[in-house]
Amino acid sequence: MLASVVATPKSENDKQLIDAQHKLRARVFGERLGWDVTVRDGDETDEFDTLHPTYIVTTTAKGVVAGCARLLPVTGPTMVADVFPSLLPNGQLNAHAAMIESSRFCVDTALAEGRGDGSVHEATLTMFAGINEWCMANGYTEIVTVTDLRFERILARVGWPLQRLGEPKKIGVTMAVAGTLPANPDTFLRLRPSNYRSELTPLSQVA
Repeated sequence: MLASVVATPKSENDKQLIDAQHKLRARVFGERLGWDVTVRDGDETDEFDTLHPTYIVTTTAKGVVAGCARLLPVTGPTMVADVFPSLLPNGQLNAHAAMIESSRFCVDTALAEGRGDGSVHEATLTMFAGINEWCMANGYTEIVTVTDLRFERILARVGWPLQRLGEPKKIGVTMAVAGTLPANPDTFLRLRPSNYRSELTPLSQVA
C-alpha cells in the first residue's frame, strides 16, 4: 500500500484524495462506530478541517483510499485541547513545538487487500509508518491523540504503546483516552510493513 501526504491541495488528485478521506470518515465514524459527528452529503467534516491540516492517506494498488488521518500543530486549536480537555490533567495540554496532534484516524478494514494473516490490517501499519515518516521529515518528535480503548490495544499490540495523559472517560458511546506516541526512526522501522511505499520522503527507503 502507498502512503501519501496532502496539505493544501495542489492537484485534482489531491482534491480527490481529500474528498475520499472525508467519505471514509463518514462510513467509519458516522455509520460503523456511531460517533456524534456531522455528516453531510456522505462527507464527515468538522471545524478543524478548516485549519489547513495535513492529511496522511493510504491507498491500495487500485488507488482506493484505505486509511486516513489528520495532523494539526498543537500551537493552534486542536481536538484534544479544545474539545476533550476533560481527558487531560487539570484540563491542560503540555504542548511544545515538536508535538503534533493526530485526529480522525480511520482504516477501511473491510478491504480484502492488506488483510493478510496478521491481526492488524496492513493499511493500519502503513498509516502508522506514514505518520511517523511525515513527523520525522517535519521536525515533530511526539504525537498527541484521543482514541478509544480498542484502538489503544491495537497500538500496544504493534509495539507503539500509548502513554496515557489521564484516565479513560466515557464520551458519548466511546470510552476515550488521551495520550502521546513517539515519532522516531526506530518506531518507523518497527511499524513499517515489508512492502511499504511512500510519496512522503526518501525515508521510506531506509533499510
